[in-house]
Amino acid sequence: MIDPEPSSRATVAETLADRFSAGDENALAEIYAEHGRLVYSFCRRTLGPERAEDVTQDVFFAAWKSRGRYNPASGSIAGWLMGIARFKVIDLYRVEARNPLASEAAQDHEQGTESPGVENTALRMLLADALETLPERSRQMVEHAFLHDLTQSQIAERFDLPLGTVKSDIRRGLERLRRHMEGFDDSVRL
Repeated sequence: MIDPEPSSRATVAETLADRFSAGDENALAEIYAEHGRLVYSFCRRTLGPERAEDVTQDVFFAAWKSRGRYNPASGSIAGWLMGIARFKVIDLYRVEARNPLASEAAQDHEQGTESPGVENTALRMLLADALETLPERSRQMVEHAFLHDLTQSQIAERFDLPLGTVKSDIRRGLERLRRHMEGFDDSVRL
Protein backbone atom coordinates (compact mmCIF):
# COMPACT_ATOMS: atom_id res chain seq x y z
CA MET A 1 0.00 0.00 0.00
CA ILE A 2 1.33 3.43 -0.95
CA ASP A 3 1.69 5.90 1.89
CA PRO A 4 -0.54 8.93 1.32
CA GLU A 5 1.00 12.34 0.63
CA PRO A 6 1.75 14.43 3.73
CA SER A 7 -1.12 16.84 3.09
CA SER A 8 -3.46 13.88 2.58
CA ARG A 9 -2.29 12.27 5.85
CA ALA A 10 -2.87 15.57 7.67
CA THR A 11 -6.41 15.78 6.27
CA VAL A 12 -7.14 12.19 7.31
CA ALA A 13 -5.82 12.90 10.83
CA GLU A 14 -7.93 16.07 11.10
CA THR A 15 -11.04 14.24 9.94
CA LEU A 16 -10.38 11.44 12.43
CA ALA A 17 -9.90 13.99 15.23
CA ASP A 18 -13.15 15.73 14.28
CA ARG A 19 -15.02 12.40 14.22
CA PHE A 20 -13.57 11.50 17.63
CA SER A 21 -14.57 14.87 19.11
CA ALA A 22 -18.07 14.38 17.73
CA GLY A 23 -18.42 11.02 19.53
CA ASP A 24 -17.88 8.56 16.68
CA GLU A 25 -17.02 5.24 18.36
CA ASN A 26 -15.38 3.99 15.17
CA ALA A 27 -13.01 6.94 15.38
CA LEU A 28 -12.05 5.85 18.90
CA ALA A 29 -11.23 2.38 17.58
CA GLU A 30 -9.12 3.90 14.79
CA ILE A 31 -7.31 6.18 17.23
CA TYR A 32 -6.61 3.22 19.50
CA ALA A 33 -5.29 1.22 16.54
CA GLU A 34 -3.06 4.11 15.51
CA HIS A 35 -1.82 5.32 18.91
CA GLY A 36 -2.45 2.47 21.36
CA ARG A 37 1.02 1.03 20.92
CA LEU A 38 2.66 4.39 21.66
CA VAL A 39 0.60 4.91 24.83
CA TYR A 40 1.13 1.31 25.97
CA SER A 41 4.90 1.53 25.33
CA PHE A 42 5.10 4.67 27.43
CA CYS A 43 3.07 3.09 30.24
CA ARG A 44 5.17 -0.07 30.11
CA ARG A 45 8.41 1.89 30.17
CA THR A 46 7.36 4.01 33.15
CA LEU A 47 5.25 1.53 35.14
CA GLY A 48 6.35 -1.92 34.07
CA PRO A 49 4.38 -4.56 32.18
CA GLU A 50 2.09 -5.59 35.03
CA ARG A 51 0.37 -2.18 35.25
CA ALA A 52 0.80 -0.89 31.69
CA GLU A 53 -2.32 -2.48 30.21
CA ASP A 54 -4.64 -1.13 32.89
CA VAL A 55 -3.25 2.39 32.67
CA THR A 56 -3.38 2.32 28.86
CA GLN A 57 -7.04 1.39 29.10
CA ASP A 58 -7.56 4.21 31.63
CA VAL A 59 -5.96 6.67 29.22
CA PHE A 60 -8.30 5.79 26.35
CA PHE A 61 -11.32 5.66 28.64
CA ALA A 62 -10.48 9.12 30.03
CA ALA A 63 -9.88 10.44 26.51
CA TRP A 64 -13.25 9.12 25.36
CA LYS A 65 -15.06 10.54 28.40
CA SER A 66 -13.49 13.95 27.87
CA ARG A 67 -13.44 13.99 24.07
CA GLY A 68 -15.38 17.27 24.14
CA ARG A 69 -12.33 18.92 25.72
CA TYR A 70 -10.06 17.90 22.86
CA ASN A 71 -9.48 20.72 20.44
CA PRO A 72 -7.97 19.51 17.15
CA ALA A 73 -6.66 23.03 16.51
CA SER A 74 -4.55 22.82 19.68
CA GLY A 75 -2.47 19.83 18.62
CA SER A 76 -2.40 16.23 17.60
CA ILE A 77 -4.39 13.38 19.11
CA ALA A 78 -1.08 11.58 19.80
CA GLY A 79 0.21 14.54 21.80
CA TRP A 80 -3.06 14.87 23.70
CA LEU A 81 -3.16 11.15 24.52
CA MET A 82 0.46 11.16 25.70
CA GLY A 83 -0.33 14.15 27.90
CA ILE A 84 -3.20 12.23 29.47
CA ALA A 85 -0.96 9.17 29.86
CA ARG A 86 1.66 11.29 31.62
CA PHE A 87 -0.93 12.43 34.18
CA LYS A 88 -2.30 8.90 34.65
CA VAL A 89 1.19 7.55 35.36
CA ILE A 90 2.02 10.36 37.78
CA ASP A 91 -1.32 9.91 39.54
CA LEU A 92 -0.75 6.16 39.92
CA TYR A 93 2.71 6.77 41.41
CA ARG A 94 1.21 9.24 43.88
CA VAL A 95 -1.56 6.85 44.92
CA GLU A 96 0.92 4.01 45.40
CA ALA A 97 3.26 6.23 47.42
CA ARG A 98 0.41 6.90 49.89
CA ASN A 99 -0.82 3.29 50.05
CA PRO A 100 0.60 1.51 53.10
CA LEU A 101 -0.25 -1.87 51.56
CA ALA A 102 1.69 -1.20 48.35
CA SER A 103 5.07 -2.81 47.88
CA GLU A 104 8.12 -0.88 49.05
CA ALA A 105 9.18 -0.37 45.43
CA ALA A 106 5.83 1.21 44.60
CA GLN A 107 5.95 3.46 47.66
CA ASP A 108 9.52 4.54 46.86
CA HIS A 109 8.96 5.80 43.30
CA GLU A 110 10.45 9.29 43.37
CA GLN A 111 10.15 9.41 39.58
CA GLY A 112 6.37 9.45 39.65
CA THR A 113 5.91 12.07 42.30
CA GLU A 114 8.47 14.38 40.72
CA SER A 115 7.15 14.23 37.17
CA PRO A 116 10.27 15.34 35.14
CA GLY A 117 11.38 11.73 34.52
CA VAL A 118 7.91 10.73 33.40
CA GLU A 119 7.46 13.87 31.33
CA ASN A 120 10.85 13.53 29.62
CA THR A 121 10.13 9.91 28.73
CA ALA A 122 6.74 10.88 27.29
CA LEU A 123 8.22 13.74 25.27
CA ARG A 124 11.05 11.59 23.87
CA MET A 125 8.62 8.87 22.84
CA LEU A 126 6.22 11.40 21.30
CA LEU A 127 9.09 12.98 19.35
CA ALA A 128 10.20 9.57 18.06
CA ASP A 129 6.60 8.91 17.01
CA ALA A 130 6.45 12.32 15.30
CA LEU A 131 9.66 11.62 13.38
CA GLU A 132 8.13 8.41 12.04
CA THR A 133 5.23 10.40 10.57
CA LEU A 134 7.50 12.55 8.41
CA PRO A 135 8.07 11.72 4.75
CA GLU A 136 11.36 9.83 4.36
CA ARG A 137 13.40 12.64 2.81
CA SER A 138 12.15 15.25 5.28
CA ARG A 139 12.89 12.91 8.19
CA GLN A 140 16.42 12.36 6.90
CA MET A 141 17.01 16.11 6.54
CA VAL A 142 15.77 16.83 10.08
CA GLU A 143 17.77 13.96 11.57
CA HIS A 144 20.97 15.00 9.82
CA ALA A 145 20.51 18.62 10.89
CA PHE A 146 19.70 17.95 14.53
CA LEU A 147 20.98 14.50 15.40
CA HIS A 148 24.12 14.51 13.27
CA ASP A 149 24.68 18.27 13.68
CA LEU A 150 25.24 18.96 9.98
CA THR A 151 24.66 22.34 8.40
CA GLN A 152 22.07 22.68 5.68
CA SER A 153 24.88 23.13 3.13
CA GLN A 154 26.55 19.91 4.30
CA ILE A 155 23.24 18.05 4.04
CA ALA A 156 22.65 19.42 0.53
CA GLU A 157 26.09 18.24 -0.50
CA ARG A 158 25.71 14.82 1.14
CA PHE A 159 22.34 14.13 -0.54
CA ASP A 160 23.16 15.96 -3.78
CA LEU A 161 20.11 18.22 -3.39
CA PRO A 162 19.65 21.95 -3.94
CA LEU A 163 20.13 23.95 -0.74
CA GLY A 164 16.61 25.40 -1.07
CA THR A 165 15.12 21.88 -1.12
CA VAL A 166 16.99 20.96 2.05
CA LYS A 167 15.84 24.16 3.77
CA SER A 168 12.23 23.56 2.71
CA ASP A 169 12.29 19.91 3.82
CA ILE A 170 13.68 20.85 7.23
CA ARG A 171 11.22 23.73 7.69
CA ARG A 172 8.22 21.58 6.74
CA GLY A 173 9.52 18.70 8.87
CA LEU A 174 9.94 20.91 11.92
CA GLU A 175 6.46 22.36 11.43
CA ARG A 176 4.97 18.87 11.36
CA LEU A 177 6.99 17.85 14.44
CA ARG A 178 5.79 20.95 16.29
CA ARG A 179 2.18 20.21 15.36
CA HIS A 180 2.51 16.59 16.49
CA MET A 181 3.94 17.65 19.86
CA GLU A 182 1.50 20.49 20.59
CA GLY A 183 -1.34 18.47 22.09
CA PHE A 184 0.94 17.24 24.88
CA ASP A 185 0.82 20.50 26.79
CA ASP A 186 -2.88 21.05 26.11
CA SER A 187 -4.00 17.86 27.80
CA VAL A 188 -5.49 18.18 31.24
CA ARG A 189 -5.45 15.88 34.23
CA LEU A 190 -8.51 13.63 33.75
